[in-house]
Amino acid sequence: MATLSRRRFARLLGLSTSAAFFPGGREALAALPLRTDPLPPAPRAPDEAYWRAVRARFVLPRDLAHLNAANLCPTSLPQLEALERNTRRLDGDPSSATRAVMGRGREESRRLVAEFLGVSAEEIVLARNTSEANNLVSSGLQLGPGDEVVVFGDNHPSNHAAWRQKAERFGFAVSIVAHRSPHPGTAYYLDAFRAALTPRTRLLAFTHVTNTVGDLLPAEELCALARGRGIMSLIDGAQTFGALDVRLDRIRPDFYTGSAHKWPCGPKEIGLLYVNREVHDRLYPSVVSLYPGAVGISQKMEAMGQRDEAALASLGEAVRFQSAIGRAQIEARGRELTDALARGLRAVEGVELYSTPGPETGAAVLTVRPGSLDPRRLAAALYERDRIACAARGGMDRPGVRFSPHFYNLMEEIDRTVEAVGRYVRQGIGG
Repeated sequence: MATLSRRRFARLLGLSTSAAFFPGGREALAALPLRTDPLPPAPRAPDEAYWRAVRARFVLPRDLAHLNAANLCPTSLPQLEALERNTRRLDGDPSSATRAVMGRGREESRRLVAEFLGVSAEEIVLARNTSEANNLVSSGLQLGPGDEVVVFGDNHPSNHAAWRQKAERFGFAVSIVAHRSPHPGTAYYLDAFRAALTPRTRLLAFTHVTNTVGDLLPAEELCALARGRGIMSLIDGAQTFGALDVRLDRIRPDFYTGSAHKWPCGPKEIGLLYVNREVHDRLYPSVVSLYPGAVGISQKMEAMGQRDEAALASLGEAVRFQSAIGRAQIEARGRELTDALARGLRAVEGVELYSTPGPETGAAVLTVRPGSLDPRRLAAALYERDRIACAARGGMDRPGVRFSPHFYNLMEEIDRTVEAVGRYVRQGIGG
């Protein structure tokens, strides 16, 4: 594999995000073993050497174990270069001709996202993030007195807040299916949602994988349940888009949402709304402005005014990068890392797992109670002293530390995390 050429490295140093704002500056960036040759498809059983080659396409410092993909992911070097290339082109010539080029790039991004998910470009809206995409649904459906929406109790808090506010405004009811911890199994949730549906139910909204502890819900079965009763379905896919081998043509929801800045490792402030073509006529735009998409539902739902055209046009590069590796291989890698982390932390006396790893119950999010340690203090110590980035959960609902590894992580980082957590649990965090 070719290392970064002198010319391309010099150009990368010109990127403010990669040089001026990079921890340690140009010298630290120059020390990274970056690779720029095309990444080959992953073999059927990729070894650690292959995943090191993947890591070499990210500008993450080698001493930083970023285990927080559920919140924010780094972008790959090909994605960074595509964004820089488009931004320079647009800022160097912000003419109608250049904007037309960006528009074609946006449509290519839409096509690649649709192909990635197994649907058509006419069913894809490029929103700003998962929250906006969810709100395009909750604000865009005609719901009122006499209607009911059934939602999952472990949806993201912003999702719950949106449904509560709109229910109060428009007069429909919201019924909540409570979560259980640990994961009670697929059959339990199918029965619980089935019991919650009534003749008044118009929409079933649930999270594919929870951001709290990574519980996986049976999306295909729940969508079939709703469809069989003439009820629409909305999947919050913030923790599965780019993490799991999601095929919407098999799951068949009416709506699916996601964010590019998480598991797809794409540009910031771009999200996804999939709208099944069968319900295009049931969704109305919340924003009516200029510059819509060119095909299908995007012509109605994507006219949001001026946006970051360079970022929209570069999104496709993130999809290409993951597609070169393979969706199934990325999912398998995430599960491999998470399972290894779970095994290691289970062996630490005093650590309790809230998550339930497994093909039917979990994915690549693992939340643990670290003995008697304060989760926030532990997360801070892991980052500041051990260069391990994770997230802390406070409050009364499963307080702990959340780890979410992704395909750019290495097994040695998992081992280092197990060692560090075990050390703090045994010895305390100290001052």
